[in-house]
Amino acid sequence: MFLCAALLAPPATASAIELKKDTLEAFERYVRIREAQIDEELRRENPFLWIDSLPEERQREAHEHLKRGEVFIERRKILDNGKEIECPDGLIHHWMGTVFIPGATLERAIAFVQDYDHHATNYAPDVLISKTLERNGNDFKIHMRFLKKKVITMVVDTWQDVRYVPLSATRLYSRAITTRVQEVENAGKPDERLKPPGTGGGFMWHLYTYWRFEERDGGVYIQCEAVSLTRGIPFLLAWLKPFITGVPKESLMFTLGTTRAKLMKQSTAQQK
Repeated sequence: MFLCAALLAPPATASAIELKKDTLEAFERYVRIREAQIDEELRRENPFLWIDSLPEERQREAHEHLKRGEVFIERRKILDNGKEIECPDGLIHHWMGTVFIPGATLERAIAFVQDYDHHATNYAPDVLISKTLERNGNDFKIHMRFLKKKVITMVVDTWQDVRYVPLSATRLYSRAITTRVQEVENAGKPDERLKPPGTGGGFMWHLYTYWRFEERDGGVYIQCEAVSLTRGIPFLLAWLKPFITGVPKESLMFTLGTTRAKLMKQSTAQQK
């Protein structure tokens, strides 16, 4: 379900490119700073959800969206000592989204999200393959293949480590990180092959997702924060940047919106 960084560029930007050391270091620095902030947020316990930390007027707006069944989403940016973190030859995409599922329970929401072997069905057509490779308690190793069609077709295989951390009877936190990402050439054909990590079109180099689940107000809030790394945009094609940065937002909205719809369907069926 971690579709948030699926990124597709037109043919003009699809030439091969390699992930450079300083690009990766910039992304890792960004993630370290954000994860330190997350650790501090979880230690404070409240507010647990991002929407509850917003100014009062913005909170009202958020809850209006959620009551209508919409995904409330916002682009984020982490600073290092007040300065932006430059990412040479790459782009860091950082989005935060929340949905509310009335009638759902934390137990059912977690069971649905952890059912990785059925994500290819539940999150079609964006997920082609999804398998649980290993489970040890609340720790999972999974393989997921993402498909994105927009101007051209991109298929990416990812291997992820996922950890779930119960915080109370009504709250849970999880983190999923890609340990390997490879673009798939000729997917589904006899000559299918995986390109080496860090090569290809650079449509997805890394993806970290941070999830928070809270049962309250007669349902469950699900929050997903996605931080991903893709190739940069050449100067002559700078006009493509709004398009490229918009795709991770669309993917996060699809993931959260689909999760809500499936859980709502479950809740309705159980009430009958």
